[in-house]
This record gives sequence, C-alpha cells and structure tokens, in this order.
Amino acid sequence: MVTLGCSRNEVDSEELAGRLSADGWDLVEPDGPERPDVVMVNTCGFIESAKKDSVDTLLAAADTGAKVVAVGCMAERYGVELADQLPEADAVLGFDHYPAVAERLDDVVAGRALASHTPTDRRLLLPISPVRRPTAAEDVTVPGHAWGPTVLRRRLDDAPVAPLKLASGCDRRCTFCAIPSFRGAFVSRTADEVLAEAAWLAEHGVRELFLVSENSTSYGKDLGDLRALEKLVPRLAAVPGVERVRVSYLQPAETRPGLIDAIATTPGVAPYFDLSFQHSSESVLRRMRRFGSTESFLALIDQIRAKAPEAGLRSNVIVGFPGETEADVAELEDFLTRARLDVVGVFGYSDEDGTEAADFDGKVDADVIAERVARVSSLVEELTAQRAEERVGEEVTVLVERIETEDEDCAGRAAHQGPEVDGECVFSESDGLKVGDLVRARVIGSEGVDLIVEPIRAEPVGTGSTGTGLVGTGPGGQQS
Repeated sequence: MVTLGCSRNEVDSEELAGRLSADGWDLVEPDGPERPDVVMVNTCGFIESAKKDSVDTLLAAADTGAKVVAVGCMAERYGVELADQLPEADAVLGFDHYPAVAERLDDVVAGRALASHTPTDRRLLLPISPVRRPTAAEDVTVPGHAWGPTVLRRRLDDAPVAPLKLASGCDRRCTFCAIPSFRGAFVSRTADEVLAEAAWLAEHGVRELFLVSENSTSYGKDLGDLRALEKLVPRLAAVPGVERVRVSYLQPAETRPGLIDAIATTPGVAPYFDLSFQHSSESVLRRMRRFGSTESFLALIDQIRAKAPEAGLRSNVIVGFPGETEADVAELEDFLTRARLDVVGVFGYSDEDGTEAADFDGKVDADVIAERVARVSSLVEELTAQRAEERVGEEVTVLVERIETEDEDCAGRAAHQGPEVDGECVFSESDGLKVGDLVRARVIGSEGVDLIVEPIRAEPVGTGSTGTGLVGTGPGGQQS
C-alpha cells in the first residue's frame, strides 16, 4: 500500500488495509523479503504536481512486476480516462469499490477484466438539504464512514499520532477547487462513531488524535447542531489514553467564538488553529468565492490570541489567482507581516479541470506567478523564523515521535505544531526518552520554524532520584 496526498488519504488507506486484512490479504513491507502480488497506490488528485506524483508512483509500481491498482482521489476524479492513458495500471477503482475491495483484488490477480471507474459528480449523490444527508448517506460509499460496530481500519505505522476523520466532502464552491466534485457533498460522522474510533486508536498506541476533514467548521450542520464540534472535542480529550486532540482545516468565516473557546481552553485539546485564509485581499477572495478581508482575519487572530496567547496558527495562501494585482500581493504581504503566523504554505495558482477559475479572465503570466511565489515565500520564511524565535523561553509539552539515532536527533512536536508540515521540537538532550512520551520542555533556541528544547527536570521526589519531567506517559494516561 502506497499512500500519497493528505491525512484524509492516510485514513482511507488504513480503511482499505483493514478491509483487505479482514478478507485474507496480507500487507507486506515495500522493501521486505516478500514480493507483493499487488501494489495499491492511493493517489492524490488535488493539483497538477500531485497528479504527476501519482502517475510517477503508479509507473514505478508497475516496474516491480506486481499488479498495479489505482485508488484514491485521482482514480475517483478521472477513472476511465486515467485507465486509458495509463495501461500500466491493472485496475482503476473508485470509492464505490471500497466495500468490496478484496474481491476486486482477487479479480486482478486472477486476470479477470475489470471495468474502470466511471467518474460522476459526487455532490449529486446526496440531497441538497444537509439534514437529509445522514439517512441518504447509508446508501452511498463515503470512505471512512459508517463502519458500524467494528472499526474497519488497520494502522499502517506505529506513530503516536493518527488522523481521525470527522467528516467528508465540502459544500463550499471555491472557484479554484475541484475537491467537492469528487469527494462529494459535506457529510458528518456521528459523535458516537468518532468516539468509538478514537478509543480504538488509543488502544493501538495513539496519544494524539488529529481531526481531519475537508471543512471541520461545518461539522454537525447535517446533524442539526452547529455547535457539535465544540461539544465533541472535550469528549475526545477524555478518551482514556488520549493525551492531545488537534483540529485541522478551519474555515475562517465559520470559526465561531464558542469553537475558539473550546480549542483554546479545553485541557487536552491543542490550542492550534489551522485557518484556511488563501488570501487577504477582499477583491481576490470574492473572485475565489470566499469571505473575509485583511482586517476581519486579523480580528479573528486577535480573538484567538486573547484566549490563548501561545496558540499555534498556520495557513495556506494562493498567489497569482486570476485578476490578482500587485496591490493585492502587497496587501497579502502586509497581512502576513501583521498576523505573525507560525507556518504558512505558499502556492502558485494553476488552472484545475472543472473549476470556474479555469475560465476566468485576467490570468497572470506563469513567470509573474513564479516571481510572486518566490517573493511571498521569502517573506514567510523570514516571518515564521521570527515567530519561532519569539517562542524561546516558553515552556512546551512535546510528544516524542523520533528517538535519537546516528543519523537523527530525538524530536517531536509541541501543541502549536501540526504533523509533518509545521516544524518540530529537537531535544538538546534525550536520555531515557521514548516515542510516545509527553515531555515538559523549555525552548532554548530555534532553527527556522524548528525549536530546540531541553527537558525540564523534576525536583527530587521521595528517595532523591530525579525525574525527566515526563507527563502522561502511562498507557492508560496515568501521570508520572
């Protein structure tokens, strides 16, 4: 199993792995002694570079001599077209194939011909009215949903953090984004289902839950409760064995005061705000069909920092959107300078199949987009390094994710750092630390967005032995 793309795809891969394992298939290590019969590639179809990576990975899989099966977003989005252009893939399966994926792999190995997935606009599979969707979704395949009493998931690594899917799909109609067309309309998982999977993950060694979706701030709107997420996160934080809950992908226009309060102040919930700004110029945002402005975004940031001054804030921005002017870029640069975000991803606009923006006028030349990406990225690099420097002297709680080896330092993440893309905390000393430990530490330096930390040694207790400042290291969440 090869997984490309976002954390939502990681959940889908673990669902596929669970289904396959339950039906007698064995997963083998890519570089292990056993030769696979099938290589399954969970593709990403978000932007052009991701699609190229998916194709390259499928071609590399074909070179192994194994059968190759494409699943995931690119397979769902392009289906038959991908199969026609990539004969190296023995099958191209869409989301509707997931419940019977083991049978489809049996077909592939036996050489039985499979009709490739025929794409459709998955927004049309569920009712327009959100409150009618939970019932209708019972008849629609939504990856990561409606597993019933059994968690059909198999962990593909032993990391102490794991993504947990809150919802799928999106009802927003951003003019640059094709995701809703192949991921479908927004549909929430029930709280009981999410909590049951959280407990299962905790039993399998997970200490941090990373809540993922296409739009987390919409959670519950189809369940009849717009406050569902702010009610759910404290319950997740109370699951035995779970030490930290982190929410991802918040729409600024939907980030309400009650949710800010729940994330910023609930014990066990990381004060971490992954806010999808995309730009700050009001005119560009309107063409993107998004809401907000420089001043409204700064006001939202002020609300967050009033509740949690040390909160982590990250975002992504797109430059070079059709109609973007130099004045718009200057406003974005001003916003980023004033916002003092911890991490910012900078992307250059590119036309995407099936999106409104692909037909917009006012296209910005590719070389101008490249120059703007470089310029804003340089500013962001400077600003985020300054923000990291501001954290020197802070006390942080670090989840250890990597122990020291000859090639790597011991490292993990503090509450303000999301998985993979937000930098990490590197320990200046790591005697006795293990993967999964939660360690109180003090920031003593920074390198870019990464922090250098030292464990805070506890005062001698009882016999005079010293502790390491670990918190919550027991398997059931016991404090030590």
